[in-house]
Amino acid sequence: MAATIQKYDLEERTALFGETVIKFCQTVKLNEITRPLVSQGIRSATSIGANYMEANGASSKKDFRNKIYICKKEAQETKHWLRMLSVCLPESKAKLRDLWKEAQELTLIFQKIVSSIKSSEN
Repeated sequence: MAATIQKYDLEERTALFGETVIKFCQTVKLNEITRPLVSQGIRSATSIGANYMEANGASSKKDFRNKIYICKKEAQETKHWLRMLSVCLPESKAKLRDLWKEAQELTLIFQKIVSSIKSSEN
């Protein structure tokens, strides 16, 4: 079913991204190095969708813009944690690279939304 999801359904896309990161992280053997990286990665990856949901229920344009900006920041942070995990888990570099690419696409999407909002305000 996931393959039939349209890429422009951002609510579904951000939820699937968070779910995919969670599923990947469940496969990671936890130790003193990987535990905090996994925890931070899950937090930031799932926060993207949560903040997008909040943006859709925003009470004002300013509130919407702020939530979308947070989505962008969380996507950027997720890229960092995925990169750190790839150092600890060289055998998972290909999967982490795919996750990183999706986080990058989300970053660019949210940046475009922020830019569009700013230009419409001017």
